[in-house]
Formats: sequence, C-alpha cells, structure tokens
Amino acid sequence: MAISAAARLEARRALEPLPLLEGEQDDGTINKTLLDYVWRKPGKGWLLLIGLGLAGTGLLTLALVVTIAKGIGMWGNNIPVAWAFGIINFVWWIGIGHAGTLISAILLLFQQKWRTSINRFAEAMTLFAVLQAALFPVLHTGRPWFAIYWLFPYPSTNRIWPQFKSPLMWDVFAVSTYFITSLLFWYLGLIPDLAALRDSSTSRWMRRIYGTLSFGWRGSARHWHHYKIAYLLLAGLATPLVLSVHTIVSYDFAVSVVPGWHETIFPPYFVAGAVFSGFAMVMTLMVPARRFLKLKQVVTARHLEAMCKIMLATSLIVGYGYLMEHFLSWYSGNPYDFYQYANRRGILHGPFKSAAQDPYIPIFWLMVFCNIVVPSIFWSKFGRTNVYVMWVASIFINVGMWCERFVIVVISLHRDFLPSSWGLYKPTWVDLSLLFGTICFFSLLFLLFLKFLPAVAVQEVKEMRHELHKEHERHEIPEFSQEMVHPMELEVGEEEKR
Repeated sequence: MAISAAARLEARRALEPLPLLEGEQDDGTINKTLLDYVWRKPGKGWLLLIGLGLAGTGLLTLALVVTIAKGIGMWGNNIPVAWAFGIINFVWWIGIGHAGTLISAILLLFQQKWRTSINRFAEAMTLFAVLQAALFPVLHTGRPWFAIYWLFPYPSTNRIWPQFKSPLMWDVFAVSTYFITSLLFWYLGLIPDLAALRDSSTSRWMRRIYGTLSFGWRGSARHWHHYKIAYLLLAGLATPLVLSVHTIVSYDFAVSVVPGWHETIFPPYFVAGAVFSGFAMVMTLMVPARRFLKLKQVVTARHLEAMCKIMLATSLIVGYGYLMEHFLSWYSGNPYDFYQYANRRGILHGPFKSAAQDPYIPIFWLMVFCNIVVPSIFWSKFGRTNVYVMWVASIFINVGMWCERFVIVVISLHRDFLPSSWGLYKPTWVDLSLLFGTICFFSLLFLLFLKFLPAVAVQEVKEMRHELHKEHERHEIPEFSQEMVHPMELEVGEEEKR
C-alpha cells in the first residue's frame, strides 16, 4: 500500500535530530544575544567568582614563590616516587586542552555544523589549560630560570645540547607547537567578531581597542576569501597535533622499563583519555555558561547530546584500555608486570598477598567508577538530555581522569622491582596549592574571556543560519529540518556560479 506524502513527512519529522538553532533568529537577534553579555555591566555573581579566582590565583602565586625559593623539596616527591603531582597535573591539563582542537579543527574538516556554537568555548579552554600545564615541567626542572637554557637548542660555545633522545624533550616541542597553532586558530576565528564588537561599541576607547585587535577587518569579499583559506589550512595543520601531542606525552612513560609504564597501548589510550577529559571539561563549563549567558537558543540540547555521545564513546575506549592493561599483565607471564596491576586493583592478586594491602587501591576503584560506570548513564536518553545529570557526570569524569594519572604515576613508582626500595607518597600543602591554584587561575582566565570576548562564534552562527535559510528556500530540506546537505564551504561559491 502506498504511503502518503504527509505520512512520509511526519515519519521524517519524528526521526529528525534536535535543532541546531532554536526560535526565530535573524542576524540582529543573533548579534544581540551573543554580544549582550560583553556590553552588560558585571553582575554580583561574576564579581564574586572573579574574587574567588583571584584568591585561588594568590594561593598559586604563594606556592610558586615557595617552590622557586626553597626548591622542589617542598613537594612531596621522594625516592622512589620522584615523579608525582607535577607530572600528574601536567598530563591532566594537557588532556583537558585536547577537546578544543578536536572540536575546532577535526569537526570543521568533517563539516559537523554542531561545532559552530561550542568551538569558541573549547578553543579558549585549550589555551588556558595548556598555560596551566606548562607551569609544571618548568617548575620540575628545579631551577626554572635555566629552563630555556637547558631545553631549547641554540648555538652554544660550551657545545651543550639538549638530549633529543629523551621524550621529555619531545614534549617541549610538541606542546609549544600545539599552543602556538591553537592560539593562531583561536585568534583567526575571533577577528570577524572583534570587528563586530568594534562596530557595536559606544565607547571611543573600546572601539579603538577592538579595532586594533580586529586588524582593520571590513568583511569584504577579499577578506572573507583569505579568511576561509587560512582557517581551513590551520585546521589541517592542527588536526595531526590532536594525535601527536598526547602520543608524545604517553612516550614519557611508554619508553621506560618501569612496570605499569612500559605499554604499547599507551598512545591511543592516552589520546582517547585526553579527548574524554577535554569534552568533560567543556561540558562542565558550558552548562552554567549556557544558562547565565542566556545562550539556550544557540547552544541547544543537540550540542549537549552530541558531546555526551562522544564522552560515552571515548569512555568505552578508555575502559577497553584499562581491561587490556590488566589482561596483558597476566597473559605476558611477567611477574613484575602482573604484580604492578594486581597492586592497583587489590583483587585477583594470585600469590602476591601484599598486593591486596596497597593504600592507593581506593583511588584505582574511584577511577573505574568515574570513568566507566558514571559515563554509562549516557546510554539512556535521560542522561543525554538532563543538563543537571550531564553536568554532575562531567565533574566526576574530570575527577576520574585526574585519578587515572595518579594511578599511572604514583602507584607504578611507589612499589617497583625491589621491595627494599618501596615507599609511600603524600602530597604536601604546596602540591595541593599548586593543583587548586591552577584550577582557580584557569577559571579566572575563562571568566575574563566570557566577559570581554564573544563566547560563541557570532559570524559562524550567522553563516549557518543563512545556509539553512537558503536550503529551505530551495526546498532541499523540509522547513522543520536543520540537517544541511550542502557541499564544503569553499565549493559553495563555485556551485552558485554554475
């Protein structure tokens, strides 16, 4: 029996994904919605959060001064746990910075339009997270004022060169390249919006500041042509960095012979974990910002659900990595490797009874709960559509990924080959202050970003709205649909000429 056109349309409507933009939007309302918070006077809530961020940054400054003045002996590091909070926090912050490049570059190349409303958040988060991460290796040198002298190659009369066979040196170049590329990519996307702020400003000084920062952008066809090409080239350049940076960070551990570190699965496992923690941090910041900045029309449930699905997928990859680590430690028949992983889980330890008494076992199981059990709620529609559930889950994931780094670094070191060299690690107040202080400093930078720059890419949202409008006019998609089927952006002009 033939199905009527109305029935087919109704069936398609039922299967249609959630919208990318809600309500009746035009260029004026988009400008007003996305630039409103920049021009609005700071509220009491924002000022309170800024005060808390400044207080935490002051604590960070105190911890930095104590560390530089008295040395890293003020940390809890010891023998055998020579690496501890410094490397844990470094890897954690670098991982958090991965979502920005993934959302901005890779999803741009794959023409995923849901990235449009969240890429600016993620890019800013990437820059601020990498800044926090960079503190720890520099401090860990013990004499940070010599860090450039030791780490960067330059012609020296002493003929002293860095050890390029060390993955710690690879970190320097990978992270610095990642930061520079991410900064260029973020700033290039900001230029049209800075020009919009310049044009809408009522203050002479603000107009001058935003005008200088926008480099004279006028929105001409020539400007847009060069902008699109540069943006696409930077996206292509940034894409391999998503894979390479955390792969090189994983080599810090994988090239060693320490049980628990000497793993070939580390590169993909670290990259998946970085994307996992990065999206969790984007969600942690996005949910409250979406509410208080009144962005629900442009950051819709569609965006939040897509991020939940990515977190669920990367959680499964990370969980598979955990399972393979423990399976291979048994399958290899290496008693040192088996003991290391039995020491983490505290069960199924075979003849090694001391493995059931490790004081850090609860941290391992907290990691499993936060990174595997909690994200399982995203299998349900309820978990992917309730903002309170996804926000709480994202916080648990951030905690779980920090615990993962603690498990890899501390538990692997505190019981190594020789029982006579075993020891315990306890963080000092300086360690805890550095961790808490970087979180506050990161939050402070993010609050300033939200106040002085558009949190959502205004021009990209407008462009998406115009593309939707054109496809509706051509009847290429139904009026209720926002699923675009057009070719790549650089090909649109060519097709229109034909």
